[in-house]
Amino acid sequence: MKKFAILIALMFCVTSGLKAQNNIKMENQQEDVLAITDAVENCYFKGIYEGDVILLGSIFNPGTLVYGDVKGQPYFKTVDLYLEGVKNRQSPKDSGKPFKGEILNIKVVNSIAVAEINVKMYDFNYRDFLSFHKINGKWLIVNKMLTDLSK
Repeated sequence: MKKFAILIALMFCVTSGLKAQNNIKMENQQEDVLAITDAVENCYFKGIYEGDVILLGSIFNPGTLVYGDVKGQPYFKTVDLYLEGVKNRQSPKDSGKPFKGEILNIKVVNSIAVAEINVKMYDFNYRDFLSFHKINGKWLIVNKMLTDLSK
């Protein structure tokens, strides 16, 4: 009977520890989602809207690639070429045309994440899938895929 009581006590301790670990993991995941949300809203959307390539570039890891299609045509650029394009176009802010950035979904698994977002600007309605990696404690875009949903 004594062995049985010890076994029950051990099982209780182990399962309680697992619950605590799961709670910590959930809290960390929520913190990561908030950090990614902040980066998308305050660097990605704001950088695109204002044409601020320094701010926008701060969320990209060097060497990031951008793939997709725009108006049915294949699209590929390095992050440097993408930022150069942003730099050399009139910003949505300066154009006076509507701009709307919306986060649709963020999924985090350990040190990687994917954000699905929608960006309406000029005559485009982009659906972006941004792949993030947590590098040195900071969430950075390591890949961008986009498609133009406009008709």
